Amino acid sequence: MTSTPTDDIVQRLEALEIKASFTEDLLDQLNMTIYQQQRLIDRLTHEVIELRQQAPEGGSNGPRNLRDELPPHY
Repeated sequence: MTSTPTDDIVQRLEALEIKASFTEDLLDQLNMTIYQQQRLIDRLTHEVIELRQQAPEGGSNGPRNLRDELPPHY
C-alpha cells in the first residue's frame, strides 16, 4: 500500500500539531517556574530588608561583650 502526497501532508501536519502542543505545555511549565522563583526572590529580598532593619545601626560600634551573646542556658 502506497501513501499519497495528501496522506503525507496530513501526517506531517499532525506531527507538527503534536510538537506545538508539547511546546505550549513546556512554555506554561517554564512560565510557572519563573513566576514561583520571582515570588521566592521577592520574599527573600523582603526578609533581607527586615534583617537589615533589625541589625544595630552603624555596624560594630566598639568592642562587644561576648557574655551578652551567650545563649540563656549557659
